[in-house]
This record gives sequence, C-alpha cells and structure tokens, in this order.
Amino acid sequence: MGTTTLREAIAAGVVVLDGGLATELESRGHDLSDVLWSARLLTDAPEAIFDAHLAYFRAGARVATTASYQASREGFAARGFGARETARLLRRSVDLAVRARERHLAETSAAPLWIAASAGPYGAMLADGSEYRGRYGLSVAELTRFHRPRLEILAEAGADVLALETVPDVDEATALLAAIEGLGMPAWLSYTIEGDRTRAGQPLTEAFSVAKGVDAVMAVGVNCSDPGDVADAVRTARHVTGKPVVVYPNSGERWDAAARTWTGRPGLNRAPLPAWVCAGARLIGGCCRVGPADIAAIHSQVIST
Repeated sequence: MGTTTLREAIAAGVVVLDGGLATELESRGHDLSDVLWSARLLTDAPEAIFDAHLAYFRAGARVATTASYQASREGFAARGFGARETARLLRRSVDLAVRARERHLAETSAAPLWIAASAGPYGAMLADGSEYRGRYGLSVAELTRFHRPRLEILAEAGADVLALETVPDVDEATALLAAIEGLGMPAWLSYTIEGDRTRAGQPLTEAFSVAKGVDAVMAVGVNCSDPGDVADAVRTARHVTGKPVVVYPNSGERWDAAARTWTGRPGLNRAPLPAWVCAGARLIGGCCRVGPADIAAIHSQVIST
C-alpha cells in the first residue's frame, strides 16, 4: 500500500511473502479437512483469517496472500452458495487481508505492504489431489472459462496482484494467462514442480516460456515444491523469461497421503536464500508447513543478504 507498487519494489530488491495460510490456521486449532479448505473459514470464522494474516505481517512479511486459493463458484455451489454469495466471500478474502494490513500499519512504521489475491488451480476445487497432477481432461478454453469469473471478482476487490499459484501444467498456465487478459491487474505465475519439471511432467523451459512477453505477469516461479528444487528453477525462470522470480516452497517435509501426515525434516530455514537471490528471486516466502516463525527467519536472512 502506498505510492510504491509491488512491481517497483521487486525491481529495487527482495520482498518477503507470507507462509502457508492453512498452516497457520491449523496451528490455531481450525479443522480444514472440508473440501473448501481454508476458504470455509471465510464464512465460518473470518476473524481467524484476519488473525493469521496479521501474524505473518508481524513476522516480517510484506505481502499477504488471500484465503481464496480453493474458492470458486463451483466449489461454493456444492456447499449451497449462489453466485452472489460466492462473489461476496471472494471479496471478503481480500477485505480480511486489507484489514490486517491496516491494523499492522497502525501498529508500526512498516514499509509498504501488499495484498496478493490467490487463485489456485482447477484441481484445488476438486479436492482430490489432482492439483499435483494436472491434465484434468479439460481444454484450455474450458479451464479459462472456469478461472475467469473469480479472477474478475478478485481483480475488482482491491488486491495489488493476482497470485496464479500451484499451477501443475502448461495448459492451465496458458488458460490462466488468457483469463487475466483485460483485467488491468498485474499477476505472478507460479508452478508446483518436481525436479526440473512441472507436476504434469513438462520441462520448466516450456512451462516458463508461456509467460515470456506477457506484460501483466510481473514475476514467474515456483511454490508448493521441495526447497531443494528451487535454485535450478529460479535460474531457469530467469533465463527463459527475463522476469523477476517468485519462490515460496514447502518446508521440505512430504505429505503421506495414506497416513494423512507429514514426514521428514523441515529444511526451508537452511535453504540457500542468498543463492536464490543471486539467481533472480525477488519474491520469497513459504507454502505448506511454513509458519510465521519461518517467515521471520527468512526476513532476517533476506535483510542481511
């Protein structure tokens, strides 16, 4: 918020993002097993979302990502919400982040803060893990029609940037870029990857190339991925597009779907953040299992870089 835009800020240096919103909400005792995930709390416990955003701002994040990742007309319709109520809840996701920003700015002399309106992939609405596989059997045109309505609402709601995130394949990225045409909003495009490929198996050179020359896309990168895969992805994204790079990986732990638990040791705090910055990362935060304490550690490392 203020005279400095997020695009200008990342041209000048590194901006710290928040961590996993669902991670913080679950740590506060909220059950997110519903198919709407954190979006359920937009209607059931909106103040909890406000509190989570505020916790990340207080930890040093300069960008809050809204609770709209899993929000869509189709998802809310399955819970009995009509189009008007869905639009109201999408706008609420932005309003809650804006309120948290205003509270934090009232408490401190913080640098400019921004709001990223989250738009997750089609597979997030299905709530069956297909967001980590992609290739849903839908055409690019069908995916564009799915994404456009909520992106229109989010673009009008007062956010600073659209976060097109956790994208598993090139087809969906192409659809998302088509869906933001004419909205007059900057966006970042962030894939979920495994190794040097998208979750659907496409080379990252192909994946990032769809954003090359798209003026609305202010940054490209990866999220919801292993920290060990980040460095090469940053170099590839920068080389292919010439754009600033956004990275917000998971903690380094892995989700065991059968046991429904996380396994392994977190490794994000030990990640080579200076190397990411040198390679072109300008928006750095965390995703699943990354909480306010981790963001505070990232903030400290970035400030000292």
